[in-house]
Amino acid sequence: MRRFDMRLPAVVCIESANEFQTETQNVSARGVFFYVDRPISAGTKLEVTLTFPPHITLTEAVRVRFKASVLRVEAPLPSSRIGVAALIEDYQFLRSNGTADFQAVLQQRQPAGPD
Repeated sequence: MRRFDMRLPAVVCIESANEFQTETQNVSARGVFFYVDRPISAGTKLEVTLTFPPHITLTEAVRVRFKASVLRVEAPLPSSRIGVAALIEDYQFLRSNGTADFQAVLQQRQPAGPD
């Protein structure tokens, strides 16, 4: 799936217990990549809540909560941040006023040109 560089504030909840804030680095219709400051393992279940701003949705801000599984963990950067790639398994809108589904929102952002 095409990835979109989107720096969006996100709240991550690890296995329904540990909640913290981060920022996405990129998002696709099937996954999300962000950095954390604590160890996390592949296979870990997550909930990620983020808000797509009006300039992305072309309507009003839309909050989405994803259920996801960690697919890949990248070695810490010098700043001690650990990269996390997670597969989106399910999502729900927390506030929706006629906005298209998550995949449609991302497809609207698809740039012209070859993959």
